[in-house]
Amino acid sequence: MNIGVDAAALGMSNAVAATTNDVNAGYWNPAGLVNVEDNQLALMHSSYFANIANYDYAAFAMPLDDKSTIGFSLIRFAVDDILDTTQLIDDQGNVNYDRISLFSTADYGFTFSYARKLPIQGLNYGINAKVIRRIIGDFANSWGFGFDAGIQFENDNNWKFGLMARDITTTFNSWSYDEEAFARVQGAVEGQNQELPESSEITIPKLQIGISKSYLFHYDYSLKAALDLNVRFEQNNDIFSTSFASVNPALGFEFGYIDMIYLRTGVGNFQNELQIDNSESLSFQPSFGLGFKYKGIYIDYAFTDIGDQSAALYSNVFSVKLDFSAFR
Repeated sequence: MNIGVDAAALGMSNAVAATTNDVNAGYWNPAGLVNVEDNQLALMHSSYFANIANYDYAAFAMPLDDKSTIGFSLIRFAVDDILDTTQLIDDQGNVNYDRISLFSTADYGFTFSYARKLPIQGLNYGINAKVIRRIIGDFANSWGFGFDAGIQFENDNNWKFGLMARDITTTFNSWSYDEEAFARVQGAVEGQNQELPESSEITIPKLQIGISKSYLFHYDYSLKAALDLNVRFEQNNDIFSTSFASVNPALGFEFGYIDMIYLRTGVGNFQNELQIDNSESLSFQPSFGLGFKYKGIYIDYAFTDIGDQSAALYSNVFSVKLDFSAFR
C-alpha cells in the first residue's frame, strides 16, 4: 500500500497530494475525487525485481451528485510460483525433485472511497475504508482493516493545498497460521524458523502534506509544480529525522503541451546513507514520465523505483485511464 499508483503520479515522485483530481485520488487523497465529473476507470501494471514480483491496480470512480463522489480500488502485489523445497529430502535422506511444489505469496488491498465538497468554496474532504488481505501459500494468511482521511483546498490564484492522513486509526492485520504447514518449514533447516511470528501487525499513521501551483503560457503550454512533505512518526534515515517523526520531501513537475502531451519529472526519497567509513552521504531517487491524452483516453508511462536508487532496480510503469464522458 506504500508503493503508489498511476504512472502520472509516479513520474512526479508522488508529489500529488494537492493536485490529484481523478479516479486515482482514491489512493493519493480521496478529497480529490470530487473533481470527477463522470465515471472513470484506471488500470496499471508493473513488474519489480527483474519481473519476479507483479504489481497490479484497478480503480473505478463515479459521482453521486454535484457535491459527492465514491470510488473503489484494488491493488495486488504478488510473487507467484515460488519453489517449496522443504520436502526436497525424503525420510531416507535422498534428494527427490518430485517432492518440490509451488506456492504464491500475495498482498491485496481493497479500498472504498467517499469524497464531498464542503460549504467553503474550494474546500473538499474524503475518507477511505481499507481491507487488507495477505496470503503466503498455505503457511499463513491475514486480514486487516484501516482508514485514511484527506482534505484539499484551492484558491483563486491556482494555488492548491492537500493533506492526506494514512492509517489514521493504525491499520491492524491479524495473522493465522497452518501449524502443519509451519511444521514442514520448522524442520527444513535446523535452528531456523523455530518460532511462529507474531499474530498481529500494526501500521502506524503517516501524513502527506502537499502544495502546488499551476501556470499557463501562451495558451498552449502549461507547467505544474508540486512539493510534498511525507511525514512518518518514527526515526529513520530520512533527510529530516527525530525521535518523534521524520520528514521526507518530494518535488514534482509536469510540463504540458496543448493539453495532450505531458512530460514529467520529480525527485524524492532523500536518505542519509551510512558509508563504510561511518560518514553519511545524501542519496535521492529521481523519476521520469510521459503522458498522452486523447479525448477521454489517458496513457501514462513512468520510469521509477520503489526504493532508493542504490538498492533496487528501476521499473517501467504503464497506466491507462478512461473518462466515460468522452464516449457519451
